[in-house]
Amino acid sequence: MTETKRPRRSTEGGYARGEETRLRIIRSAIELFGEHGFVAASTRDIAAHAGVNAPALQYYFENKDGVYRACAEHLADEVWSKFEPVVRQSKATVESTDDMAKLIEAFIDLQCVMIDKALATPSAPALKLFFVREQDGQEPQIATETFQQRVRGPLNSVSTQIIAKICGTAPRDPLTVARLITLNGQFVLFHMMPRNVLALFGWKAFDAEKIEFVKQTVFANTRALLRSWASERNTGISER
Repeated sequence: MTETKRPRRSTEGGYARGEETRLRIIRSAIELFGEHGFVAASTRDIAAHAGVNAPALQYYFENKDGVYRACAEHLADEVWSKFEPVVRQSKATVESTDDMAKLIEAFIDLQCVMIDKALATPSAPALKLFFVREQDGQEPQIATETFQQRVRGPLNSVSTQIIAKICGTAPRDPLTVARLITLNGQFVLFHMMPRNVLALFGWKAFDAEKIEFVKQTVFANTRALLRSWASERNTGISER
């Protein structure tokens, strides 16, 4: 009698299932870290929320610090996938031209993606809380370091380069940095305090038409400010 051999499990299939489990744990951890914070969110709760046992979490991440690091890296990669094309394009523009109009529009392109990410991309409240807690400085430093290295650093670098070239300042000049904060601060409240903003407008939600209205208003302000700062450069007027 010939013995029927059980087919070997595909290595590729096992890897795919492993990645699926790992991603499920990360998503559950992001939710619980956002809702409860790093200290209060236990590995047991994260494992239960993800539908796995505690040893599985240890297998993939070793400990809670490892889970938190993986969450930060996952979010950074996700955000960077949205920003990378426009950052590369804007960097190419600032390195290849002194044309004021093109430089201004390169900055507008960056703002466009940022506003879309802030207002048009659906996100759970816990996800926003994850970033709020990270910015508050109460969570492990690894998240801030990861976001700075993978997203915020490259984005801020090209943004300050554009402003510096338009205004005749250095990218690291405090005036350049202050101007960047001023320009992008126009839409921060739309993202961080949406209920207050919606109430102020009398709107129920940010639909496509309202987001476009916000974008065009911000873009008009940005163009006006950048042109004004460029004019100050040409006439020798300085804010300091």
